[in-house]
Amino acid sequence: MRVYNFSAGPSMLPLPVLERAAAEMTDANGTGQSVMEMSHRSGDFKPIIENAETLLREILGIPGNYRVLFLQGGASLQFSMIPLNLAGVEQGEQKKRITLVDTGIWAKKAADEAAKYAELRVAASSADKAYTYIPPAPAPEPESAYYHITWNNTIVGTKWPAIPGAGSVPLAADISSAILSEPLDVSRFGVLYAGAQKNLGPAGTTVVVIREDLIGRAPSWVPAMLRYDIHCKEASMYNTPPCYGIYIIGLVLEWLKNLGGLEAMGKINRKKAALIYDYLDSSRAFCSPVDKSCRSLMNIPFILRETEGPQKKEIEGRFVAEAAGAGLVNLAGHRLVGGMRASIYNAMPLEGVEALIRFMERFEKTIGENQCSARYFCRGL
Repeated sequence: MRVYNFSAGPSMLPLPVLERAAAEMTDANGTGQSVMEMSHRSGDFKPIIENAETLLREILGIPGNYRVLFLQGGASLQFSMIPLNLAGVEQGEQKKRITLVDTGIWAKKAADEAAKYAELRVAASSADKAYTYIPPAPAPEPESAYYHITWNNTIVGTKWPAIPGAGSVPLAADISSAILSEPLDVSRFGVLYAGAQKNLGPAGTTVVVIREDLIGRAPSWVPAMLRYDIHCKEASMYNTPPCYGIYIIGLVLEWLKNLGGLEAMGKINRKKAALIYDYLDSSRAFCSPVDKSCRSLMNIPFILRETEGPQKKEIEGRFVAEAAGAGLVNLAGHRLVGGMRASIYNAMPLEGVEALIRFMERFEKTIGENQCSARYFCRGL
């Protein structure tokens, strides 16, 4: 029996994609072989990677002066590749400046890596309120090599309400957990990057979309595998790419196109998220800790309205276990923040969200009126 998988990643994939991949496992496109067996330089694989790029360009609306790369190393490797390529200097030269907005754990990791290679300026941070909001972000200094944001914060469930102004400074964004969830103006960014395991495909593939004028800036000492110019020159095939992941990405993009593209997907995602947030805002047992102005469409953390007491962890553990027994899996919050979290990426159907809400309503009744007294309140904003 298929379950509703609310994992933050790797996440559930569209069932039609999985069924097609299964049907083509031993014979893809009439080649008599699996994509897992194909040489990445063969005529059999070339149309697979070209189809994935063509569809991504079409659906995401990528302008012609941007390059698309299919790499490995996850979004975490991009925390190093972006400063090395956009802000790296030759030995003995003065470090360049990078501006970054700190909106959560992944933004902090990006900052820590960037600080190894450049002078880092944190323009704003929401750490003062446990990252439950997106802070007002000032424009970067014109001399900044780039301005970095984390578009959607998977762990804490916030998303930028609008693209910040960066002036002439290239805007770089980690869009791993929100890519393809709704329309996005790619032309406002210099670099976009995303791990595939949320909305694109299986873990192991990273997509980078980079403006052409930002390619070729890496100093000579940067290793070949970490240089955008090398990967662009070799069309993502400097080494063996994650072939099967790219194939699945192509299938996901075909599924999304048939669904109606990002306009249609955005409407579906807003409807799914609104159902959960409306329930949380009216619940006597659960609530969202995130400021309403910047709530994520993809990752929805929620907590008990109780802020203290020995029963809190016991109730949370019981909720996650009983939900799994009902076919609603991976609802535990991130280990660093606790609570619960429902990740409702593109592949999560509306029926899965409705099933979750029905379960929460039933579970709320089991807590008992005595545990929804005045001492239980939302610690959010």
